[in-house]
Amino acid sequence: MRALGIILAGGNSNRMRELSNKRAVAAMPIAGSFRSIDFALSSMTNSHIQKVAVLTQYNARSLNEHLNSSKWWDFGRKQGGLFVFSPTVTVGNSWWYRGTADAIYQNLSWLKNSHEPYVVIASGDGVYKLDFNKVLEYHIAKRADVTVVCTEAKQVEDISRFGVLKMNEDCRIEEFEEKPMMARSNVISTGIYVIRRRQLIEMIERCAQEGRYDFVNDVLIRYKNLKRIYGYKIDTYWSNIASVEDYYRTNMDFLKPEVRKYFFEEYPGVYSKIDDLPPAKYNPGSCVKNSLVASGCIINGYVENS
Repeated sequence: MRALGIILAGGNSNRMRELSNKRAVAAMPIAGSFRSIDFALSSMTNSHIQKVAVLTQYNARSLNEHLNSSKWWDFGRKQGGLFVFSPTVTVGNSWWYRGTADAIYQNLSWLKNSHEPYVVIASGDGVYKLDFNKVLEYHIAKRADVTVVCTEAKQVEDISRFGVLKMNEDCRIEEFEEKPMMARSNVISTGIYVIRRRQLIEMIERCAQEGRYDFVNDVLIRYKNLKRIYGYKIDTYWSNIASVEDYYRTNMDFLKPEVRKYFFEEYPGVYSKIDDLPPAKYNPGSCVKNSLVASGCIINGYVENS
């Protein structure tokens, strides 16, 4: 594929504080044996993206351990590979990442030394499967400067937590509001973007010169009337791990046979690091109903809907 990938996995969600005190949101377990970052990594490798950078920062030890071998996602190769970048103190910089745009800026040399013409940017806290080849084809066909992957919000979701956008008949984005108090649309951004590499470098450098650090507010929203920014709408499963309630609801979704079939039986699959753990052990008197039990678990009591 003619694109490289960037996964933003360094943020800290205040809504996840009870769980993220010990690990990054991107390292949160999903469906027992997976981590939330596995879904972005799997979609990228399934789309034949051969070069991916993961930008980490907050509570990254568990995430770094999970990513210490790239072979699980087929990134162990001579050309390309999986790169993990944390904030680095240098002669010219002593800052942590001050925002998503600043995280990219602090690793701009990696972008400049790459040769792929396009960049796919994704967050590490989304649960989905996506063929980025189709998004790139759409991006090229529309002659877009930026393409934003979007979806319709579920009724149970608090839409004020997302970037809300409004498109015209040609799917060009006319309005984009980040976490509005009153939303005028139910179409939300998934935090996945496609952009030309050289244009991304130009925009990020301009943001840095002006002291702007957020990709959504300082790139997408700021340039929505100056650049050709389009929306690519998906109707397949997508969930964002942005709160404890979202995390619980997403894991409960995997108790549904159709969700498990979509992610784990239908091609392409979802991949993760395999831990060398024994099978789950069910001790005498234990009872398990409608639950996902991962390897290494020991069940002594009654478990249902878990």
